[in-house]
Amino acid sequence: MRLTTRTNLAMRTLMFCAANPDRIVRKREVAIACNASENHLAQVIHLLAQHGFLHTVRGRSGGLRLGRSPDLISVGDVFRHFEAGLPFAECFSEGHCECPLVGSCRLKATLGAALGAFYAQLDTVSVADLMRDNSELHSLLRVA
Repeated sequence: MRLTTRTNLAMRTLMFCAANPDRIVRKREVAIACNASENHLAQVIHLLAQHGFLHTVRGRSGGLRLGRSPDLISVGDVFRHFEAGLPFAECFSEGHCECPLVGSCRLKATLGAALGAFYAQLDTVSVADLMRDNSELHSLLRVA
């Protein structure tokens, strides 16, 4: 299993904003700190804002900040918004499945249970939990 770049950038962006709670941060600052393309980051920021994870401010002094308390942003919720549209295996897709085993294979049920456990674990962790007592991460993400 591997996370998409978008999910990875989403989490980095949320942690960056959580490390800088007293200010509106700029996309460029996030891109530099997270080693990301500003264009790719713009798409991620847009999706995060659509789902209420971020609040964006337009204009010359605009930027972004968390849309709610970091205690209220679960990692599982973020992952679901970014990863749920991608089927884990061919048999999970809503469309046509060409696997000849789909009618009798039990792997789908096993994988489904494993994914459920994966998301259940991620639901127990918030952005605040990732930042709490993590001075090294704060120092890497804090804007001077």
